[in-house]
Amino acid sequence: MIATPKRASPVPAEGSLAYTLFHAAGILAAVIGGRTLDAALAAQKPSATARPAVMDVCYGTLRNFGRGDFLIRALVAKPLDEPWIRGLLLAAVQRLEAAPDQAHTVVDQAVEVAAVWRGGRFKGFVNGVLRNFQRRRAALLSAADADEVACRRHPGWWIEAIRSAHPQHWESVLEAGNTRPPMTLRVNRRRTDAAAYRQALAAAGIEARELGDGAMLLARPVPVERLPGFSAGDCSVQDWGAQHAAVLLDVRAGQRVLDACAAPGGKTAHLLECCDGLELLALDADATRARRIAENLVRLHLSATVKAVDCRQVVAWWDGRPFDRILADVPCSASGVVRRHPDAKWLRRVADVSGFAATQAGILDALWPLLAPGGKMLYCTCSVFPEENGEQVAAFVARHPDARRLPTGGSNNELNFLPCADHDGFYYALLAKAAVAA
Repeated sequence: MIATPKRASPVPAEGSLAYTLFHAAGILAAVIGGRTLDAALAAQKPSATARPAVMDVCYGTLRNFGRGDFLIRALVAKPLDEPWIRGLLLAAVQRLEAAPDQAHTVVDQAVEVAAVWRGGRFKGFVNGVLRNFQRRRAALLSAADADEVACRRHPGWWIEAIRSAHPQHWESVLEAGNTRPPMTLRVNRRRTDAAAYRQALAAAGIEARELGDGAMLLARPVPVERLPGFSAGDCSVQDWGAQHAAVLLDVRAGQRVLDACAAPGGKTAHLLECCDGLELLALDADATRARRIAENLVRLHLSATVKAVDCRQVVAWWDGRPFDRILADVPCSASGVVRRHPDAKWLRRVADVSGFAATQAGILDALWPLLAPGGKMLYCTCSVFPEENGEQVAAFVARHPDARRLPTGGSNNELNFLPCADHDGFYYALLAKAAVAA
């Protein structure tokens, strides 16, 4: 449960910065306590009109958590055992650093929010901490710039892992993780083409450029309601890196295809858009997420069989007929998409990466017997950690003599997308199963 303030005064008025900070404090407190940002947002329930502003504060604060946490610890002499107040201070300090010209309003509104917590006894504390930040601002920010975790805005173990894995690009990978993500569309080729849809975007006042194969990178994110034909299924929101899955899997009409970890259904839909006549089965272990697959297919006027089941529990869902293609978009650390899930880098621990790797190995070993001789399996993650990527695939091939790597267009028969301005971080390896000897 997210802590609810024992109010000494009413909730701040909707539309005010205080209202935004009030809800952000509760959400950030929940994340500090170990809850995911998505779950915390769903539980807090700010008003629909205020939700974008609340999300903006929460995402910005968590992207910069390493810096904000450093600053709060420098300002507060004793450990702060009040997650709600800590969340409020983190959000306020983030706002003070991002918009110094609004300092008076930010401090005033944060103190108003503090009035609703534990009878208002933290009002003076919050006021003092924030005014102290203003007085010591230059020295504090200089100290933060000299601290690697505060400067890079990632946990120390994460920084070391990226530096070791990507020695030539580690700084740009970390920098990308602190930015706002791009918004990329996938044009539904069954309903329109890239040129026509780009014209529709231009007519709607939305600037975009083509990335290839029906991908459109928007100059600025917009609500999906503004996208021409979105509700009719003319396009989907999908990162350009993720759009390579359907192309690499190379599906053909009449094939049986398995999307083993399919939610929310972007890659499932893309496969169906690429080729008529597929017999496609989409699985996801989470029933709520599996429903999202079905909802996306309805919007896009596509059809597939969707089941809520763990793909590793083969006896519970497989009918014994082999698949020609398998997409194994496995659960992972999400280290390639942390700008979309900024809580992940602070909630993850070193041991979690090995835990994901064990799950991935289990999925691959469970699915491989289901692939027809001569068939192809595409392994992919949204991770940039080798333990989940190249090391995982190398170990799998060593366990399965009938598996061989196929070219992907990248080096060493694997495709590594490191996060940048155009796309998130993704990894792909395409595996072929030996054909039965004649």
